[in-house]
Amino acid sequence: MAAEFESLKVKVLDEEKMEKLGMHSLLSVGRGSAQPSKLIIIEYRGGKKDEAPHVLVGKGITFDTGGISLKPGAAMDEMKFDMCGAASVIGTIESVAEMQLPINVTAVVAAAENMPGSQATKPGDVVTTMSGQTVEILNTDAEGRLVLCDALTYVERFKPASVIDVATLTGACIIALGHHASGLLSNNETLAESLLKAGDYASDRAWPLPLWDEYQELLDSNFADMANIGGRSAGTITAACFLSRFTKSYPWAHLDIAGTAWNSGGKEKGATGRCVSLLCQYLIDQAELVDSDTEEDHHH
Repeated sequence: MAAEFESLKVKVLDEEKMEKLGMHSLLSVGRGSAQPSKLIIIEYRGGKKDEAPHVLVGKGITFDTGGISLKPGAAMDEMKFDMCGAASVIGTIESVAEMQLPINVTAVVAAAENMPGSQATKPGDVVTTMSGQTVEILNTDAEGRLVLCDALTYVERFKPASVIDVATLTGACIIALGHHASGLLSNNETLAESLLKAGDYASDRAWPLPLWDEYQELLDSNFADMANIGGRSAGTITAACFLSRFTKSYPWAHLDIAGTAWNSGGKEKGATGRCVSLLCQYLIDQAELVDSDTEEDHHH
């Protein structure tokens, strides 16, 4: 993509660089795999040099066995779709480059393969995230949030206008919303509204769930600042609560696409590309705001 578009710059951090940055949460997920984890940063520059970028963060678990907390075998082949969040942010930034939108967008992909191996993370292990907060990993299959939390801390350096993470994060989201709506949780009312509107307009709909403080205590741990799971109830919300602890310095929204990212079984089986339309429409709307601001300046 970088070769195709002059407007795109790509940087890939390897495990050694992530280790130096203190991304022990992200790195814990790929420990059991022979495939090294990566953090991929794609920057699109269409706006003014000093303009704050809109940041998209994608969960890129290239295959999710569940790790030591192994998944049941029956539909495990579908776990190659656990990188759909990453795919949708890459698809979005490619579309933005094709449309030459007059804004700055940065896509960050947290990529790892979650495998059971002799070096794999074990339930009960405690890791220190890039933010310095500690996490007790009670279930190695709640790994998406472990790669995302370090990526969400990393993106603070961009001083973002908004951050949206996209992830096939929780089975609970499928129980709540089925296969039609993506789950949306956010720490910013305006951002959430803009995304819901964009999704409606693009026929790529999301639906909001509450991110109230009352849910946070489900993540309490005896041994660390937080556990990586919150039990059976409100699984989609507690996953977002976990992420919210790493996103305090910017407007943030989380899209859980576990139910919308792919079609199961039969000849329809495969990825849907969901969320690319929603994200593109959101960014087109942001670009139009920039345009109307520029026109305002001309009038003045």
